[in-house]
Amino acid sequence: MPATHLLRVGTRASALARTQTGWVVDRLRAQGVDVVVETITTRGDHRSDLPIAKIGGDGVFVRELEQALRDGRIDVAVHSLKDLPTAETPGLVLACVPERATPFDALVGRTAPRLDELPSGAVVGTSSIRRVVQLKAARPDLQAVPLRGNVDTRLRKLDAGEYDAVILAAAGLERLGLADRITQLMQPPEFWPAVAQGALGIQVRADDVRTLAAVAPLDHATTHAAVIAERRMLENLAGGCLAPIGGWARLSAAGGLVLGGCVLEMDQPTEAVRRIVAEETVALRDQTEPAALGEAVAARLRAAGAEAMLQRMRTRLA
Repeated sequence: MPATHLLRVGTRASALARTQTGWVVDRLRAQGVDVVVETITTRGDHRSDLPIAKIGGDGVFVRELEQALRDGRIDVAVHSLKDLPTAETPGLVLACVPERATPFDALVGRTAPRLDELPSGAVVGTSSIRRVVQLKAARPDLQAVPLRGNVDTRLRKLDAGEYDAVILAAAGLERLGLADRITQLMQPPEFWPAVAQGALGIQVRADDVRTLAAVAPLDHATTHAAVIAERRMLENLAGGCLAPIGGWARLSAAGGLVLGGCVLEMDQPTEAVRRIVAEETVALRDQTEPAALGEAVAARLRAAGAEAMLQRMRTRLA
């Protein structure tokens, strides 16, 4: 890219978003790309007092960035990929996916370091229905209490004694230099992460050839294949970013791509939890394999009753 071409990179205003975007910007500048950062406030940022589902559901942290791309106000949008809806926005493309950070959730404990050590009745902060259902499956005697805001806000409320523990994405804590706050890493099969958790998504205009070429070196092929599989599974389940669905794709010891998926349901008022899990592996022979893997896992989950489970959960959460 000629040095005279300025690349405008859009980011949300939170410390985590700016840190993630800074990582991307540093690597673009290392390639000799001239970059300026534009900060854009999203609907999800405006209303941190409400549950995400009440603000507008999928896309509340990305739509304003996408509109800025479409309007030509920015050339690149950097997203936490778990926030990006699976339906492609016309005129835009997910150009690349850098190497993934830790994909799992993390417990930050104040009164005890591990979930199984928290006292009965302890208050655990999280607003994610996926995390709430898995928390209740593991410890039905704990209280799941809503918690929104940026990472610093959530940790401040924890430290002030409002919660006994909080559940956050490990990747966010690591990127902010707060990995030492993690007291337990929560992993499958007991605790499934959100689809594409820990991955960044770099979105550009589909016809912007220069920008596509500029960001291409940042792509990490294995991570990109993994999130394609996870996101195709989610899309085939018609789940959306907020549904109680977990997924994790990774390379097997033999070099194939393994995808595990989990669909969750919690009964009301008993809070009894039902969970179905499916896993498949493919050899990475060509670029179509990850998407086919996602479709195969989604088909197995649907055959086990996922559609009815998700519909009941949508009705309860409406």
